[in-house]
Amino acid sequence: MKRRLEITVCPLEPGIVVLPVTPAGAAERMNARAIARRLAALVDKRRLARRVSIREGCAGGCASDGPNVSVTIYPVPPPGERPDRVAIGWKTYVYSLATLDCLATVIDENLADGTRRRRGGRPSPPP
Repeated sequence: MKRRLEITVCPLEPGIVVLPVTPAGAAERMNARAIARRLAALVDKRRLARRVSIREGCAGGCASDGPNVSVTIYPVPPPGERPDRVAIGWKTYVYSLATLDCLATVIDENLADGTRRRRGGRPSPPP
């Protein structure tokens, strides 16, 4: 099933994460606002605007420094139908962004249709 994503980044959380934006990129220091900008740029570059939106809002994890990101996963509606707001899944990156190989993983592992990719591009079983 094709998915669409709503990625939420809380711009009010302090904290910095250091990681590449893409697998081949150099590590960058990013606060929450920079993360939102980099994710939006990836969406634009990959022409994913119909399936991925970035918004500011509470992503959870206010007890410690972020930045924190959450992802709500919705199905892509059939042709001619309006999208609904009934989520089929979600994922949170509260306190865990620094463990990713790159920021693009937030999009890639959630946009996949039930299979996730390991480093090197090999599929791994769904969680």
